[in-house]
Amino acid sequence: MYKRFIVINFLNFICSEHSYSTTLDLVGRQIWRGALLLGDFLLHYGSSLLQDHTVLELGSGVGFTSIVAAMFASEVICTDIDVGGILELIRANAARNYKLLKANFTVLGLDFYAHGWCPNVEAKLTNVTVVLVADVIYDNDVTEAFVNTLQRILRTPPDKTVYIALEKRYVFTVADFDSVAPCYEYFLQCLQKAQAKPLDSQWEVEQVPIDFPQYFNYERVKELVLWRIISKC
Repeated sequence: MYKRFIVINFLNFICSEHSYSTTLDLVGRQIWRGALLLGDFLLHYGSSLLQDHTVLELGSGVGFTSIVAAMFASEVICTDIDVGGILELIRANAARNYKLLKANFTVLGLDFYAHGWCPNVEAKLTNVTVVLVADVIYDNDVTEAFVNTLQRILRTPPDKTVYIALEKRYVFTVADFDSVAPCYEYFLQCLQKAQAKPLDSQWEVEQVPIDFPQYFNYERVKELVLWRIISKC
C-alpha cells in the first residue's frame, strides 16, 4: 500500500510503502508520528544542520526519516534489524524517491541486541556526525538495548549530535491512580544512568521545542517530543 505525504513548500512529495497495522515485532513497517515530527524538523533545519554531514539513522523502519535527511546530507546510512523484509522495503522506498536524494544512501542491518556489528557499520561510524532516531521507545527491553547501542556509537569519534523523536504513550495504572507514560519515563531513566558513567558523562541532553512548521499530514499531538544529545569524544 502507498501513502503520499505532501510537502507544503516543495514541488515534490515523498512516496512511501508501509503498513497501517502490524504485529509488535514488525512495528517498523508502519510510519509513526515521531518519524513525521522528525521529518518536519529536518525539512525546516536540514540545510543548516545536515549539509556536508554523514547521517546515521537507527531503527529506520520504512526509511521515511532517512529519505528526508538524504535531501540535505552528503551521506545517509539507514539501519534497522534485518527481519520481515524491512531492509528491502527501505531500499524500495529510497528507489521510489531517488529524484529527491542528494546524499549517498546506504541501507545496512543493525540489531540493538547484537554484541557485534557488521564491518560496514563499524567502518561508517568513524564518519558519522549526526544520528537520527524516531519512535523506538515502546518496550523497556528495546529501550535498554537502544541506549546501550547509543553509548557504543557516541563513544566512537568524531563528536556526534543525536536527535530522538518519540510520542509519549500514556496508560492508566491503579497503582498510581493516574495516567502515566511508563516507557517514556524508563527511557529518561536509562539516559540518566548512561550519563552517570564516566565515558558518557560529557553528554549534553536537552529537549528541543517543536514549534517549527508542519509540512507533513499528521496530527501533531502534545505527547510528541524531540530530544537532542550532543556527545564530545
